[in-house]
Amino acid sequence: MSYREVEDLIKTTGAKSGLDEDTIKRIVKSEREISVNIPVKMDNGKIKIFQGFRVQHNSARGPYKGGLRYHYQTNLEGVKVLAGLMSLKTAVIDIPFGGSKGGVCVDPSKLSQGELRRLTEAFATSIADFIGEKKDIPAPDMNTNSQIMKWFRARYEKITGKSSPGVITGKAYGDGGIKVRDEATGLGGAAVILEIAKALGKKPEKTTVAIQGFGNVGSHLAHHLYHMGFHITAIADIDGGIMHEDGLDYHKTYKEYKSGKKVCQICVCDIHGPSKDCQRIGAQEILESEVDILAPAAVGDQITKENAHKIKAKIIVELANNPINAEAEKILSQKNILIVPDILANAGGVLASYFEWQENVEGIKMSYAESVNTLVSKMKKATGKILKLSKNKKVSMREAAYMIALGRIAKALKK
Repeated sequence: MSYREVEDLIKTTGAKSGLDEDTIKRIVKSEREISVNIPVKMDNGKIKIFQGFRVQHNSARGPYKGGLRYHYQTNLEGVKVLAGLMSLKTAVIDIPFGGSKGGVCVDPSKLSQGELRRLTEAFATSIADFIGEKKDIPAPDMNTNSQIMKWFRARYEKITGKSSPGVITGKAYGDGGIKVRDEATGLGGAAVILEIAKALGKKPEKTTVAIQGFGNVGSHLAHHLYHMGFHITAIADIDGGIMHEDGLDYHKTYKEYKSGKKVCQICVCDIHGPSKDCQRIGAQEILESEVDILAPAAVGDQITKENAHKIKAKIIVELANNPINAEAEKILSQKNILIVPDILANAGGVLASYFEWQENVEGIKMSYAESVNTLVSKMKKATGKILKLSKNKKVSMREAAYMIALGRIAKALKK
């Protein structure tokens, strides 16, 4: 996805919402785009320069909020897209944050633990002037985790000379994090799916689901859908997966996965007994599963014009960022496939980040049960509003989500 596509969607949906040109211009343009060269001393004693980025898209509704990713394809254009989507995401679930995103162009698997730490500390130093508990709050993203956040926070606090637990979210529980954080994106996605099923009159036990991606998001999504009664028939990771028309037992399947097996190595027959329905499938093949709901929960650009016509699911729920490109979306729309947009479907993660930030900065604490209930409630409420607007305005769920988000940002800009 390019930022031009994000711009076009903001412009077209903004016009449908009755926003004036000047307001749309203010929302389209990022408020700040930061590019830094990060010198890091490698284990061999040589200095290597890495490129880092932080895009602060919009702060009309509150501090910037967005993850930090470490990936060899990280670039300014991609970070701009994700920052823009984060502004919309925080607005669509109605939390007082703006949107940002950042990252470093690096393959972290090729760095030692010491090199990774020095890279993180150098990156924190390079953008320290632009972040803060009430300014811009990073979080884990692709290939980053609570340990990297801990290093980042420690360097920031060393520079500023004061304790700032809220400068980042996604911390380990013992470092000021919250228990619901790891499962939040998957839990939020499950809540959205439950609300969609209810609106369409689909009973969970008669609704089949295929999930591409079985990492943190996909596995928690599967866990919560399973306990909601949905019929999960296929799961896959990057190496492929398994399909069983009778439905997969989440707990037994996950136990096999946690034992060290890849999803494609798990023998469904060992779990269910011999069955003619037991199949091995590829990571791309799962997208073409004959199911009611397809949940791409891995990486972006999975559904393109090359495979869109092969999609059989009636509903696609975007748990990954940008899993469907613009050309594919046109094809899917012509097939009357309902697309639940990423700015709604995977917003549970940033919602949990908000709970963590509230606890760290404002002293507002919730028990685990309270945070789960509040997250589910807010996700269902946002889904209901989008479904209602989509029906009333006769627009797609993506357009309806954009219209709601843009309306809230525009209102904040006028204050």
